Amino acid sequence: MNVPAPAIALAEAAQAPAAAPGNRSDRAAKRQRVLDILDAKGHDSLLLTSHTALTWYLDGSRMHVSLAGDPIAALLVDRVGDHLVTFNNEAERLTAEELPPGVELHTVPWHAQLADAVDALAGSGEPLAEKAVAAELRAARQPMLPGESARYARLCADAARAMTDVLYRTTPDTTEFEVASALAARIVAAGAEPLVLLCNGGLRSAFRHPLATHAPLGRRAMAVVCARRHGLVANLTRWVRFDAGTPAELDAEGRIAAVEADIFAATVPGARLGGIFAEIQAAYARHGFGADQWTLHHQGGPAGYAGRDPRATAATDDVVVPNQTFTWNPSGPGVKIEDTVQLTAAGTGVLTLDPRWPASDINGLPRPLTLQL
Repeated sequence: MNVPAPAIALAEAAQAPAAAPGNRSDRAAKRQRVLDILDAKGHDSLLLTSHTALTWYLDGSRMHVSLAGDPIAALLVDRVGDHLVTFNNEAERLTAEELPPGVELHTVPWHAQLADAVDALAGSGEPLAEKAVAAELRAARQPMLPGESARYARLCADAARAMTDVLYRTTPDTTEFEVASALAARIVAAGAEPLVLLCNGGLRSAFRHPLATHAPLGRRAMAVVCARRHGLVANLTRWVRFDAGTPAELDAEGRIAAVEADIFAATVPGARLGGIFAEIQAAYARHGFGADQWTLHHQGGPAGYAGRDPRATAATDDVVVPNQTFTWNPSGPGVKIEDTVQLTAAGTGVLTLDPRWPASDINGLPRPLTLQL
């Protein structure tokens, strides 16, 4: 398998978007949305503590060191301004590379607790906890603003190109780990973080979350990427095979694309996630997968500053709005389809699109086919 040489990876990194975080117009709009939440709740401050909320509100600032760790900062939003609390060993880098204008920085010793400084800043009034307004914050994140929409579109296109570049170079003898490592190299070279990398060859196609192994791809394989840059997460799945495919596979691929088409048709402004989920359940039965297929894997939902924000279920009542982004991922035995899309005034647009990848037109949208090598 041809893996990008270090020189190529470095060249790609040099070409990756280097926009500083904190688009002024978008930041002002986000601050107003939070102030509206404070008005509605009768509070004067809100404490943001999750990766999702922090990167959204700070408009793309990286608030992590370990991908598996907690954020290295907390943000107190009050009626006076924005106050970021971090550890003393993180402050210099955050100031130089991550902190947008207008955010006041406060530090605690590396061995102390962020809450120590937050309590002092909040004074006598206890700030709202993020979890107390989780639904309101989700609603504030859903209509994407112009700057973040543009960043998201670039990230999604980069992730789709990485998938194409890697899978076009595979053979039946390529291992799952080789696919995952090549994807990781491409994603990191593009200035992003590979949050999820999945791959299964023909012998492991029954697994819906297949962590890579040393197994060869064999005659057919799936790869999945969730890549984060500026806080935004692009999600996509692609398939490759090295023969003509069996009649059963071709039939199932067509039917899962039909399920997805029904989901897209139901995802319109004003719809509620619970109603879309009911359509997902009906679509599986309608296209021959059985009424219980939805129970075997999550179905996706709104996307953006989290892989799914939130995962849709029968109980989610969020309302779909214009400029919102989604990643639906219907799946069946040996099949899955997944792209990140955005609802715009012109309709649904696919963001994770690489024109080099084979596609078919379904209801005006280019939908990925299995790459046949």
